[in-house]
Amino acid sequence: MPDTGEKRFRMSDTAETPPAQDLPAQDPSAIAVALTGWNPAPWVARFAAAAPGRRIIVAPDETTPLPPRYHLFCWKPSQALLNRTPRPLLIASAGAGVDHILKANPPPGVPISRVVDPDLTGRMVEYVVLHTLMHLRRMTEASQHQRARRWKSADFPPARAVTVGVMGVGEMGRAAAQGLMALGFTVIGWGRSARQGLPFETYAGAEGLDAFLRRTDMLVNLLPSTPETRGLVNRALLEKLNRASPLGGAVFINGGRGDACNEAELAAALRDGALRSASLDVFVTEPLPADSPFWGMENVVLTPHRAADSTPDAVVAAVMGEIGRIEAGLAPLNSVDPVRGY
Repeated sequence: MPDTGEKRFRMSDTAETPPAQDLPAQDPSAIAVALTGWNPAPWVARFAAAAPGRRIIVAPDETTPLPPRYHLFCWKPSQALLNRTPRPLLIASAGAGVDHILKANPPPGVPISRVVDPDLTGRMVEYVVLHTLMHLRRMTEASQHQRARRWKSADFPPARAVTVGVMGVGEMGRAAAQGLMALGFTVIGWGRSARQGLPFETYAGAEGLDAFLRRTDMLVNLLPSTPETRGLVNRALLEKLNRASPLGGAVFINGGRGDACNEAELAAALRDGALRSASLDVFVTEPLPADSPFWGMENVVLTPHRAADSTPDAVVAAVMGEIGRIEAGLAPLNSVDPVRGY
């Protein structure tokens, strides 16, 4: 499998694609696998094991013959593939994000689902908690001292003195917030629309954004990619973070989508001290280009788009659950609204 920077799941590159299975007449719905940049063979094998008796095909482009009734499991599908006939009964994303599908203009009326899985959510909580603690304990500076063979300590506040602002209070945002609260952090949230009944204070919409930012010492982005969120994290937004932070400067953690950031302005803020430090998992271009300024920044922690890696078996199980709902005449459990973008 080529290292595209987009991979969410770790799978063997050596597996061979099993032959397509004959489809029983009583169950005509097949599964088509279309994964740009990924090796499809392990996925075909897992679907074949999870759905014995179904036909599993690889549909890499617009020329592959499609069965009359099928569900499409995909990552970065082409517009030509999505708009072929016959149309799929379901378009299932191979990950939690669906912007890669919506950008390809899927046909109207075909339900779209995304992966929502306890394993995926739990791994995002691990990432957010890990990196929040790293910045609380000034670990980027500790790493610099280690490389310089310098025995030097620095003061840091207790977690209870730090406010973490989570942008995006969906499934992952709520779970991350609860993980942070368990460690004593003060947590606030922000979303495009108001949320009720959450165990932490929330702000909503453009009218609530500035008040949210003024209270935030560490900003965590878990927003989906939509026209409204692209480029949202820019210099003007970062300068609104708490200037009197007990951390000695604001911190940014991005585990959501790379296109939420204006990367040039983010890099400038990290260079001139408008931001103390950052953890970045996602980027506008992936793999991250060799000439990106982030590579050489000692106050930045980089990870290769793996904040919420999930197991392939968990993903396949989630998709098979959605297929079962479609075939029972129900909407997907984790249905996507193309207008809202998530």
